[in-house]
Formats: sequence, C-alpha cells, structure tokens
Amino acid sequence: MALFCQSSSLVLQTSLKTYQMFYPILHLRQLPTVFGCLICTTSSWSAKPMDPKTICKGTPKLKSREKEADIRQSKAGRDYFSPGPFNLFAAGASKMRLTTQDSLTKKPTSSKKMILCPPEKPLSVEEWEKMKEEFGTIRKFEELMFNEMIAHQSPIDVAKSLLVAIADRHGDVGYAHLVKYLALCVSQKEVEEIYDIHDIMKTKYKILETSAYSLLIRGLSGSQRWKEALSLLEEIKKVMTPSKGNYGDCIKGALINQDRNLACKLFYEMVAKDLMPNLDTIQAFFDAGKSVKDDQWKAKLIQILSYLRDNQVYPGEMLMQSINQWFVSLPGESWKGNLTTIKNSGQCPSCNQYLENINLNPEEYNILKEKIIKDVIQGRDTFRKTTPQELEEFQTFVNKQPPFDIVIDGLNVASSFRKYNPSQTLLDVVLYLANQNLRLLVLGRKHMLNGSRLWDRKNMADMQKKADFFFTENLSEDDPFLLYATLHSGSHCKFITRDLLRDHKACLPDSLTRRLFFKWQRGHQMVLSDYVPGRRVKFEPILNYDTIVQTTGSTWHIPYDDCLLERSSYEVPTKWLCLQLK
Repeated sequence: MALFCQSSSLVLQTSLKTYQMFYPILHLRQLPTVFGCLICTTSSWSAKPMDPKTICKGTPKLKSREKEADIRQSKAGRDYFSPGPFNLFAAGASKMRLTTQDSLTKKPTSSKKMILCPPEKPLSVEEWEKMKEEFGTIRKFEELMFNEMIAHQSPIDVAKSLLVAIADRHGDVGYAHLVKYLALCVSQKEVEEIYDIHDIMKTKYKILETSAYSLLIRGLSGSQRWKEALSLLEEIKKVMTPSKGNYGDCIKGALINQDRNLACKLFYEMVAKDLMPNLDTIQAFFDAGKSVKDDQWKAKLIQILSYLRDNQVYPGEMLMQSINQWFVSLPGESWKGNLTTIKNSGQCPSCNQYLENINLNPEEYNILKEKIIKDVIQGRDTFRKTTPQELEEFQTFVNKQPPFDIVIDGLNVASSFRKYNPSQTLLDVVLYLANQNLRLLVLGRKHMLNGSRLWDRKNMADMQKKADFFFTENLSEDDPFLLYATLHSGSHCKFITRDLLRDHKACLPDSLTRRLFFKWQRGHQMVLSDYVPGRRVKFEPILNYDTIVQTTGSTWHIPYDDCLLERSSYEVPTKWLCLQLK
C-alpha cells in the first residue's frame, strides 16, 4: 500500500535519497484514551452478585452514578467535612474536604487566541498554503495542525494532504512531521500506514527518538509484524531502560499471539527493573487466560495477584471485571463474584469472612520503628528545625514515662476548627479522652504557656491536670516527637493529627518500609472530624482491616478503584470484589 497519495509517494521516495540531517522531534501531546467501565454499585455494607454474561463495555447504570456525582458535588460546597462512611484515607475523602466556592464564583475569562481547527476533508497544496497565510501569526503551523488532528482524530487522508503540502514546500518531509503522522496512524490503528512509516524511518534514520520508538512499538505490537516491536524494544535497551508502556505493548502483542511464556518473561523483566506495570497490561493477562485449562498458567496469574498485594496496587473497574471473569471461567471450578463494601469491623457482608487486621505483626513493627528512628527522627531533615539536644531531652522524658495510649499534636488539634478558641478546643478533646481513662501525651509549643486570648491560662492549667505535656521550642518540628512517642509506647498507642505525614513517609529508604508506614498510619492515626465546644467531640473511624488483595484459598477479596471517584495517592479504595469458591 502507498503511504500517501501518488504525488506524496514520489516526494517521499526522493527524500529517501536526499535526506542527510536528523531533526529532533517536538514533544507530542499525550494521546487521550477513553476506557469504558462497567459500573456496578452496592448500598453500604451490602453485596450484589455479578453475572459474567451480562458484563460488557461501556458504563451501564451510568445514570445512577451521575446522580451520585451530583450529590457529591453539592456536598463539596459546604464549609465543613462530614466523613460519613469514610475515614481520612478513604478514596475521595480529600476531594470531599475541598470547597468549590472559588470555582463557583470564578468569572469566565474570554480568550482572543485564534482557534486552529483541522479541515474535515483533504486540501490541495494551494488550499493549505492559503490557510497557513490566514494564520500567519502562528509559529510552527504544521506541528500545531498535526496536534489538532491528533486531538480531533482527523481522517488519515486529511493528514496525508498536509504532508504533501509540506513536501511541496520544503522538498522533503521532516522527522517531526513523520512522527506526528505516525501518532495519528497509531491512534486510529491504521496498520498498513504504520508499516510504511516504520520502513521509511528505519531506512532514513540510524537511531530514533524515544517517542518514535514508543509509537512504533505500540503500532506494531497489535499487528502481524508484532515481533518487530520486540526488536525495537531491544534497540531501546541499548541506550536506556524501556518504559512500562513499551513493555506493556510488547506483552499485549505476545498475548494476542498466544506466546504466554514470552509475555511472562517480559513481565518479570519489567518488574525486576522496578517498573510498575500499567493496569491494562495486567488486564491483558487475565483476558488471555479466560477458560484456559492450564495449571501453570493459572499459577502465574495467581502470582500476578500476589504482586498486586505485595505492592499495594489497586485495580480499576475494568481490571476488576477481567479478574472476576477469569475466576468464573476457570474450568472445573465454580467461583462467584460479588461487588461489596466492608463493614468497619472488617467483616465482608457477602461471604461473612473477616479481612486481615490492619495492625503490623511484631516483626514488621520493629522494622518500621527502627527505620523511623534512623531515617525520619534522626535524619538530617529533622535537625533543620529541631536541635539534637532538644530531641534527646524529649527521648529521655518519654523513656521515663509509662506507655501512652494516645499522643496528641496539640497545635494541630487546636486549629482543626478555626472559628473556635484553640485552647478551648484542645481542652475539650483532652477531657473527652481522659474521661475514657486513657494515658495522654500532648505535644505543644512554649508560646502556648504565655497566656493570651487564644491560649487561656486556665484552660492550659486544666488540661495539664489530665494529660502529660511536652513543650518544644516555637520553631521546632513537632512531627518527629509525635512519631517517636507513639512508636515507643507500643503498637496499641495511637496519635491525633490532621497532618498526613507525607514528607516523613518520603524520607523512608525503600518501598517496603513506606508501605509498612502507610499501613501503620492508617491503623493508628485519629482525626478530629466534628466538634462543638462543650457539646460534641467526634473522631473519624479507624478501620480495623487492611486494604490489600487477600485470599483464604476459598475466597479472594480485591479492593478496586471506582472509575468516577478521584483517589489521592495516600487514600485507599472503599469498594471490593468478593470471590467465593462454591
């Protein structure tokens, strides 16, 4: 097949002989990908069976989900956050805490920028020249036009006509324009065009830029020439580590062509390089395994589920559905999947099993404690605001005390509700907890003792009768003190702060320790969520179960992301797939 229309083909053949220079590619706009999601919901603490025959692409029940989204939107405008069934780390909690008042009151701004829209049908050379003259103030007209064609998914013939005009003007089609055209062909899966571009670029250029390699790998991996994508992957390895997308495309090509051993080899090679596979790559494994009677293949897919568990990877809805369909399709086995939410107690309402406890085992706790003390508390960052002498004084103070039940970040708690007096807020929280016979340590700053409208002397004196206090210098960083006192007191001790401690988590040296820290944090951090002076003190619930992929052999519980709910990196999903072997 010819790459362009006849006149274009002749120009390109000429350019193969005359082209001498290498032109660096312009950065391509990231191509949008739209995934259909099967959306199934259950009411709180309930389960709904899934019939795999009814599962299809798209978003059935989207209308009810849109209604839920409208409710979330209306709640977002309130001046307070009510956690409802969520806790600090539940998916969407941070979004709920944000107000949308600014966006609602923001006035629209008018733009006088010229809009560059691609034509709907191919243009002649003269018509392209006329259009370029009309947009004469726009630099790099052709590159911008190709970007718009990619964004609007213009017909290939329209893009070809622009290439013809470029070749007519410059006597050649440059590297950057070829790559732009390739991006459009790949997005539309124009296989024959991809073949031609691959052959031309490999003839003209000894080495390609990373984006061109990635586009060619993606375009070829789903075609009959899929093994050529593997050759391109090897070329990338000579100069750099391929991306997880490069590996993922090659894995998909191998699975489509039923070379499962090669797909697994590439998967293990990728994770050995600390590359986290894309979810659609993992989905390709489960899609390829449906109804396959092969114990070795089944064992490899179970290993992938273990990988999700060990690395705290959460499937999206599409991957979750593929996992469910794979289990249901296993020959000789009878699995049934339900979508559900888990009770605060950790019990699954679908199978009545209790999920794994959120608490660390003694070995994990000791590992985390040592790492926190070494890399966070004694790390270099601590001493930028905290002197070694002050920290040593605090450690001596804590070591002489019996274990505490709760450690409180005094300033953080006091400022949780800014419309109330901070010393009164802190006093009410201390009294509420002290009435439960809990040993309390409150961390404060020395300025809190000076007496002021904000820090009433009587309030400070009353709360010091109910809790131990340690006052740091006014500029000291109090988080290291909070972490040390909590960990030193033992695994039963909890701490209260609204600070998510992300900076301290980032100081930890490896991903395993960071996962242990996040697990410990979710099981021990309390947050004041509702407060009325003298009347109400309420904390967000701490969940008793761990949010990771887990199995008992006859059951699997897989947390997954709601495709319409935005989850921050420090949050965990609240929806689960429960699989039971009947």
